[in-house]
Amino acid sequence: MSHPGGEAVTKSERLLNLLILLLVQRHYISKQRIRETVPPYAEATNEAFERMFERDKDELRALGVPVEVASIDAFFDEPGYRIRPDDFALPGIDLTADEAAVIGLATRVWQHAGLAAHTSDALAKLTAAGVDVDRTRLDLASPVVTVQDPQFDAFWEASLDRVRVKFDYQRSGSAEVTTRTLEPWGVVSYSGRWYVVGRDADRDEERMFRLSRVRSAVKRVGKGGAYEIPPGTDLREITRRLAPAPNTHHGSVLVRSGTCLGMRRHATGEESGVTGPDGTTGWDRLTVAYGTVSSFAEEVMSYGADACVEAPDEVRDLVVRRLAGALGEPTGSGKGPA
Repeated sequence: MSHPGGEAVTKSERLLNLLILLLVQRHYISKQRIRETVPPYAEATNEAFERMFERDKDELRALGVPVEVASIDAFFDEPGYRIRPDDFALPGIDLTADEAAVIGLATRVWQHAGLAAHTSDALAKLTAAGVDVDRTRLDLASPVVTVQDPQFDAFWEASLDRVRVKFDYQRSGSAEVTTRTLEPWGVVSYSGRWYVVGRDADRDEERMFRLSRVRSAVKRVGKGGAYEIPPGTDLREITRRLAPAPNTHHGSVLVRSGTCLGMRRHATGEESGVTGPDGTTGWDRLTVAYGTVSSFAEEVMSYGADACVEAPDEVRDLVVRRLAGALGEPTGSGKGPA
């Protein structure tokens, strides 16, 4: 099946197919069954399949997906594979520190248009191949890749293809925009914001760049397969180590029931059934730790009308000013919904 975008899309779809196949299994599935079910594997030679499968499996694990292997048959010791939903689902990961990486995100970003289409295709293919798809195993909390992060696809595909990228970047608190060259290892969601993690080729060190601060299109430099992710790389550990200032402040946010799942994961307290700014009781009050006023305001704004700041006033006022500025309206007292 061909798609616009070439090999990058083909590889991402293959990884997504493998991820979903392993995730929906109630029991361990054999390597042969995996090969029969995922089209690129079935079409490959034996040698090519072995290389492709081992590489894909290792890549999923490197990006935080807990692929398990165990014997299917106690007599023949045939290995089988699966992903336990309890280990992969958000409650099973310490998401107050990080939220897994690009492939680990695959089943948690269904509302992203590109992945939603590939996910539907993958499920249709698995069903057609006779796989008993348990869709409830895909009902994981799903933070949205918002329009504020338009470069998500470019970084994601570059990390899959192992191709270097160039982009203009503006650091927090600085008016200067600089051009950076990166070997991307993956895309990470942390405290409601998205980052690309990799090796800064200009400085020869690990770096993490916030997607919303990218000020240009992401340009691919050179050919794919130009670098390898260092053995033992743990994107979750890197995220914790390179993350912005620790969350030492606390604020209060009203959120609509059933929404703002990303914020709920790192909330330190929750009160259900409170009255919201619209006068209804279909809201919850979250206590949220944050590092800076600006970062907290941006996180709240990313959820649109589903979130309203109660406190502190400085965050609420900043949200009001930014919303008024976006609408071209004069800023008021900050007492309305924020």
